[in-house]
Amino acid sequence: MAETFSRFPVAIERGEGATLCDSEGKAYIDFGSGIAVNIFGANDEKWKAAVCDQLSRIQHVSNYYYSEPQLELAELLCFRTGAKRVFFGNSGAEANECAMKAARKYSFDKYGEGRKKIISLNGSFHGRTLFTLTATGQEAMHRYFGPFVPEVVSVDANIGAVKAASENACAVLIECVQGESGVEALDAGFVQALRAFCTERDILLICDEVQCGNGRTGKLYGYEHYGILPDIMTTAKGLGGGLPIGACLFFEKCEHTLQPGDHGSTFGGNPVCCAGAVSILSRLTEDFLLEVQGKSEYMRAKLKGFDGVKRVSGLGLMIGLEVDGSSKEIAKKCLEKGLLVLTAHEKVRIVPPLNITKTEMDEGLTILREVLRK
Repeated sequence: MAETFSRFPVAIERGEGATLCDSEGKAYIDFGSGIAVNIFGANDEKWKAAVCDQLSRIQHVSNYYYSEPQLELAELLCFRTGAKRVFFGNSGAEANECAMKAARKYSFDKYGEGRKKIISLNGSFHGRTLFTLTATGQEAMHRYFGPFVPEVVSVDANIGAVKAASENACAVLIECVQGESGVEALDAGFVQALRAFCTERDILLICDEVQCGNGRTGKLYGYEHYGILPDIMTTAKGLGGGLPIGACLFFEKCEHTLQPGDHGSTFGGNPVCCAGAVSILSRLTEDFLLEVQGKSEYMRAKLKGFDGVKRVSGLGLMIGLEVDGSSKEIAKKCLEKGLLVLTAHEKVRIVPPLNITKTEMDEGLTILREVLRK
């Protein structure tokens, strides 16, 4: 395999909920859920039933035709968010690529050439394609891969910086919680001022909900914490519950922007992936999201009392820990003791399955506390 990942020397073989087992029979509490993907954990019966039922019918339908799971998922996403139309891809990067292309098309259709700048935020992460990598506001990720897509800039998360960069802008792209750079939630005042500024200038506001969406923050999508609506929203990761799917949602202003031939995907909206996503999304009810909020409050209260934890950041069950020592060493020691955690630069990142049990939470927190104490 390509040497693109610094893997731990463990092969995960099976699991149940938030408890996984490796090829040698060792059990682990999962505080990573496949990087915020397996939001109903491993081996979820309802999800498996939906996926297997669709597999028994047909595994792929090209987008020259309709398929029922794709239509059902599109309708469910629009109903739950207020969006008007959905484009399906296979990943968060593809969803963000679609969003930025659509923003440029919207501006071209309305204003003509020359108004094509995309503004993103420093510390952001939007994907690994050249366009989404350009929009990723982390210089360390830009080494080797230039030249980059022109007219894409990253600025600090304050309204003055956005305004200063806004000449010829067609869109601003944000993550309400920046995951990869340290699990930091954006300031509410900034997000609300940004929404007002974008509305005033007819600049599209794109919310990247790839990691912080699908119930992760205790709301269905992270922007709901800020009392705003985006013009375009992207999501992936937890949407499929473990199968690859991305979605780009268009709200009223740009629902008709993309027309036949403007964009496409061979596998986007695959019926098996969509069937899995329908199972996931239909169970992210308000009552379930209240449970996520309760679990978040429980874990955060515990974590704030741990030795070596300087600060707890994020929203919901998207938790960042500023810690004494190396986050990578802490992750390694946790693995040895039977706990899977992620890192985000120098922070420990915790994104467990949303249906994690109290017993699993307590077991994982006990391991983490012991590692941090040492």
